[in-house]
Amino acid sequence: MANCREAIDRLYQYIDRELSLEELDEVQRHLAMCPPCLDYFRFEENVLTFVGEKCREVSAPADLRDRVKKMCHDHGVTSSAIGTPD
Repeated sequence: MANCREAIDRLYQYIDRELSLEELDEVQRHLAMCPPCLDYFRFEENVLTFVGEKCREVSAPADLRDRVKKMCHDHGVTSSAIGTPD
């Protein structure tokens, strides 16, 4: 990998494990030699992890869930189609 720009361009693919083995190796070699990029990658990964954890903690109020389920039922949408239990 020639420069930091190329590493940053692959940031989210790296975090999401979407790179080929060769690309992954290139990014890891760059990060081993470039502390600023490593810090940036770690920061972004931590932000994504934090947001993911917070999103799983948030739940809609029971009355809202009930109203949505009723609306879906009224329009013939089954709970399995929307991925929720009955």
